[in-house]
Amino acid sequence: MIFSEKDIQQIESKGLTLKKVERQIKLFESGIPFANLVAEATIDSGILRLSNNDIQEYMSYFESKKDNISILKFVPASGAATRMFKFLYSFLEDYNLEKESINSYINRFKNNDLSLFFIGLDKFPFYHTVIAHLQKEYPEFDTLSLNEQRFKFVQMMLDGDQLDYGNSPKGLMPFHKYKNQVISTAFEEHLYESALYSSDNEATKLHFTISEKHNHKFDEEFSRIEQKVEEITGSKFDISFSYQKESTDTIAVTPKNKPFREDDGSLHFRPSGHGALIENLNDLTADIIFIKNIDNVVTYKYKNEVAKYKKVLAGILLKIQQRVFNYLRLLDNSDVSHEQIIEIGEFLVNTMNVRISTEFEKYSLKYQIEYLAEKLNRPIRICGMVKNEGEPGGGPFWIKDESGNISLQIVESAQINKKNKYQKQILKNATHFNPVDLVCGTKNYKGEKFDLKKFVDKKAAFISMKTKTGKDLKALELPGLWNGSMANWNTIFVEVPLITFNPVKTVNDLLKAPHQIK
Repeated sequence: MIFSEKDIQQIESKGLTLKKVERQIKLFESGIPFANLVAEATIDSGILRLSNNDIQEYMSYFESKKDNISILKFVPASGAATRMFKFLYSFLEDYNLEKESINSYINRFKNNDLSLFFIGLDKFPFYHTVIAHLQKEYPEFDTLSLNEQRFKFVQMMLDGDQLDYGNSPKGLMPFHKYKNQVISTAFEEHLYESALYSSDNEATKLHFTISEKHNHKFDEEFSRIEQKVEEITGSKFDISFSYQKESTDTIAVTPKNKPFREDDGSLHFRPSGHGALIENLNDLTADIIFIKNIDNVVTYKYKNEVAKYKKVLAGILLKIQQRVFNYLRLLDNSDVSHEQIIEIGEFLVNTMNVRISTEFEKYSLKYQIEYLAEKLNRPIRICGMVKNEGEPGGGPFWIKDESGNISLQIVESAQINKKNKYQKQILKNATHFNPVDLVCGTKNYKGEKFDLKKFVDKKAAFISMKTKTGKDLKALELPGLWNGSMANWNTIFVEVPLITFNPVKTVNDLLKAPHQIK
């Protein structure tokens, strides 16, 4: 691939290297292999089910330790709310107010989403805000027909020169409506929740990855709510933000795998998906890092139940970590007995879900020690898993890599070859779903930060088809944050209840019980 001097200057100005870009183009050329599923992870085969006693034990353990460790919550929050309103944008584009009623339109297209939206209209947290804007804009609004009122309601919500909700950061969308018309955003709800499992000795720390153009909006929102949230929670807050790094952008190519160029001849680069956020995570320091998506929040009524399971997952991490660190210190001494080698091997297999090489017993003692230390000395993630309710997205599976190693992984459906009957059957048999509910340990047994970039499976990326100015192009997304980017971490999956998973993927999800005030 021949790049001009001008191309190389453009590449380097983004913080990329020519070598990196050439590797990306090779991925387009070779294609990205599907994940090789061996089996679905299930209870007692990769997923831990907890008894009531276990839950109490892990919660208590976390409570006893939390004031002596640093705790941080990491929330990917750069997305706009556009997808929440997809069916409403279609409605604005397709519906003709002069030709038919909205009910006729709904029946013609069998549009259940639109029907549910209008049935629950006054239950949305933004209802009164929109109505107030409509009555100000149209003094005669209350006298309009129901069809006109509803059409104008959607217009007011989504038009670029009106409330423009679709282009708002999802984290700043009104999510919940409390008494006296007090509205809270997803951003605010994360603060309330985090305070329930933060240290009592320091401020509650949260880090949000956001779009740089929205930075001032998040600052304004925090200034607006800071005093109220601190009074309610009794906690001070330490909020930080970062943006997806330009150096994580990937080059786009034509369908024939040649660099896609702009009209002025320059190379076209694209943001590389949330997998790029491993860089942001890598820049943070804390003993425990909770990871949760911006839209997965609940009203205050359910917060304690949700926080309870955060504490449980964190308690599991701290207990596991303690044993891992003790074993690593033991292996550091090199004065390890055969019995201790067996004990550590059994711990890896039975507790850490690590498959040991069948050749292990033939290794020399020196190599056995090195082998066990290498398997233990990795970042750890404890991942909550909910029962599969047919939600789209990733799930827990046993997979085999190109070297024949079998490990537990979170796999997105796009990574699975659904044309292969065996792979499709494993996917169909999956019992659990990944709600993005992680507690991570990113320091080693000496208290040093791991370089998280060393534990990424670079081949677990995605190639997707896009268009730019009417021309087809191929885009490359880096390995997802909680699948390929954490592929070589030590992983434990734990069953958690459905109440911990309440994402708002479409606006109608705000009508579900965990988002409503009874």
